Amino acid sequence: MVMELILIMLNKDQKIAIYAEGSMGTLFAKMAEGVIRYSSNPITCVIDSSKAGKSVSEVCNIDKDIPILENIDEAFKFGAEVLLLGTAPSGGRLPESWIQIIGQSIEKGLSVVNGLHDSVNDIFSGKLGPNQWIWDIRNPVNNKPRIGAARASFLSNQRILMIGTDMAVGKMTTGLELTNSLKAKAKDVVFLATGQTGICISGNGIPLDAYKVDYASGAVEEMVLKYKKNEYLIIEGQGSLLNPGSTATLPLMRGSCPTALVLCHRLGLKVVESETKILIPPLEQVISQNEQLVNCLNSFPTAKVKAVALDTRGYDHTSAINKISKMEDKLNLPVTDPVRFSAKKIANALIY
Repeated sequence: MVMELILIMLNKDQKIAIYAEGSMGTLFAKMAEGVIRYSSNPITCVIDSSKAGKSVSEVCNIDKDIPILENIDEAFKFGAEVLLLGTAPSGGRLPESWIQIIGQSIEKGLSVVNGLHDSVNDIFSGKLGPNQWIWDIRNPVNNKPRIGAARASFLSNQRILMIGTDMAVGKMTTGLELTNSLKAKAKDVVFLATGQTGICISGNGIPLDAYKVDYASGAVEEMVLKYKKNEYLIIEGQGSLLNPGSTATLPLMRGSCPTALVLCHRLGLKVVESETKILIPPLEQVISQNEQLVNCLNSFPTAKVKAVALDTRGYDHTSAINKISKMEDKLNLPVTDPVRFSAKKIANALIY
């Protein structure tokens, strides 16, 4: 029997204010921008004093006219019911400066969505009023699942795993765009989130980095087995084999036993974003390394990289098209920017 994977607190009609102090328009605002782009919840405003007076469309590559406000007091006037912590500080720890903001929000009757490692419930659970809640997303229902045993390798469905050249290169975004493209083709497809932003958007999945290493692949396996009847499973990737601070790719491969891979890369990224500044090898080598690792056990299906998702932000339209074309010729694979040009090309590579 497969247990429930995560306790979902957020209702789809609740109005959200996003707290993203000092981070909008940067990679640290991954959760904020992901929720703004893909969540079905109404977003009333964003709080970031460094961008106050502007709109989301002026700061990010997202065509939504959501106001960015100076402080939490202004946000209360917009009718928000939930405060979502939208910035991902280094290490995923809760900054002390946020505690007062969270406390003010709870006093005003707001519930809280927290994607950080530190628990907000531990601080404020005794101060909640009726119908208020705190959702610590990185708190799985079952933190000790069965040990992974490649059980997913016996499934007959298609399991597509997003992999990357580094952290924050579009693995969740590509997965969501690919899911939408497959749905448009009337395919039976489910997006399986493995991080806090994806869980908040999709309402299912596991917070992979909340599990101890021994249980991580088993958690992925349970998630995949729960959706074994769906034809296509789009599995959100985390981290990268190239990043020394990431341990997520291996349990994702082990637990999902993918039938195909999609490589995600940010155009112009030359080194892994860590203190050691490790050079990113040629993409042909990255593809080969991932394919060899994912297929190293006989119990795994033979999985290949079927397409490349290229984040071309910062490049104009013509330059992006030219870069994509050159990369396709070099890799002999379909390449696209799934946000700029849709993920149809990737979907076609998986279907045909």
